[in-house]
Amino acid sequence: MAAQPQNQVLLLLLMSTIISMVVVVVVEGASWCVARSDASNQALQTALDYACGSGADCTPLQSNGLCFLPNTIQAHASYAFNSYFQRKAMAPGSCDFSATATIAQTDPSYGSCVYPSSVSTAGGTITPTTQTSNNPTTPTTTTTTPANGGSGGLTPGLTPPFPDNSKASLEYMISSILVPLSILLVLTLTFQPM
Repeated sequence: MAAQPQNQVLLLLLMSTIISMVVVVVVEGASWCVARSDASNQALQTALDYACGSGADCTPLQSNGLCFLPNTIQAHASYAFNSYFQRKAMAPGSCDFSATATIAQTDPSYGSCVYPSSVSTAGGTITPTTQTSNNPTTPTTTTTTPANGGSGGLTPGLTPPFPDNSKASLEYMISSILVPLSILLVLTLTFQPM
C-alpha cells in the first residue's frame, strides 16, 4: 500500500521535470528572423541587398565566411535578415522585408554558422522606441511604436500576411499546447484521491 503514494511522487517529479524543460524552451523567448520559403528569389535578393546595406552583419556570407555554404539566396537572406532583426533589438517591423521574412522559434544555426539570438550576440545596440521600415521597395521612414506593441505606418509588424506553415511555427504551437496539458496532468495526479 505504501508503494502507491511513492509511485505517485516519482511520477509527479518526472512530470515536473518535463514541464520545466518545456517551459524553459517556451519562456526563453528566443526568436530568429528567417526568409520565407515561399518568397521569390528576386524578392529575396532585393531584401538581402537592403539588409546588408542597412546594418546587418553580412561578413559571414562572404565566400570565406562561416555561413557562405549553402550558397543559396534563401540561406544568405535568412542569415542577413536575422542579423538585421537582432541588431534592431527585435523591434516590431524589423522582420518583414516586404513580406519575405518570418519569425522562427527554433534556432536556424547549422554547423559552424551560428545565428545570433540577441542584440548582444549580433553586435548591435539597443534602439529606443522608434523603428525604421525595412521594406526595401518603399522609402525608409521613421515612426513611433504604438503603446500596444503593434506597428504603424509602412511597417506591417511581425505577423506574416498569411499563415506560416514552417516547421519552427509548428514546433512552437506543439510546445504551447504541451505545457498546459502537462500541468493539467500533474494537477490531476496530485489531487487524485488515494
